[in-house]
This record gives sequence, C-alpha cells and structure tokens, in this order.
Amino acid sequence: MTRTEEPIPGRETTQRLDKWLWFARIAKSRTLAATAVTEGKIKVNRVKAEKASQLVKIGDVITSRLTRTVRVLKVAGIGERRGPAAEAQRLYEDLTPPPERKKGEEEPAAWAERTPGAGRPTKRDRRQIEELKRGG
Repeated sequence: MTRTEEPIPGRETTQRLDKWLWFARIAKSRTLAATAVTEGKIKVNRVKAEKASQLVKIGDVITSRLTRTVRVLKVAGIGERRGPAAEAQRLYEDLTPPPERKKGEEEPAAWAERTPGAGRPTKRDRRQIEELKRGG
C-alpha cells in the first residue's frame, strides 16, 4: 500500500508494534523488537510503549532508540511480510532530523579519500620510500 492509497476493505489497518518493527527492518527479530519495547526504547506518538502487542496504525509516529542514534519514523503502511529492504522502507517515512555539526567541524571526508601524508602510506608511497633509501 502506498502513502496515497486508501485502506482496502478487508485489509488490516492496524498491526502489533513488535511485528511492525520487524517488518520495517528496524529490529532484526520479533523477539528483539519485543524486548526493546519492554525496555522502554520505543515510543508511539511520544508515549512510551508498554507492551509489544500495542497496535500501531498509519499516521502514528514511532521514536526508536535501538541504536546509538534516535530515529523518528512515521508509519506509512502496514506490512504483510518481512520482505527486502526496499519494501520495508515503504512502510515508514523517516522524520529523523539530520545530525547537528559543532561549530568549526568540517564535513566528514568520503570513505576512500585521505589527505596526502595522513594515515598509512600507500603501496606507491612505499615504493618511493624504498627507492629513496636505496639512493636511486
């Protein structure tokens, strides 16, 4: 079901919280999702979820502290199965604000980039060093 579709008669409009977290690939298993709910790491509409069996519906806002970061997700669909990641991402709209950078902090460099002279020498650098040591 896409975000603009109306609910189809006969199709469920609510789902258990632990099941939705698992279908949306927020948690690796239903057991981990249920544990996170009972530990107080999940909020639904700014209220701490008490039970894994709590029902969520389209439009609810879920706040998750499963990882080191806080994620804010708006329920955009009810899952029918735990499918691939692309299918799981259609179940929610990510409302998480971008991380704030401190003053003077530079943009993080791309993964493979390094400034000259920083880090370990490359294979080419090592060859040049060896050539200098040999004197030729």
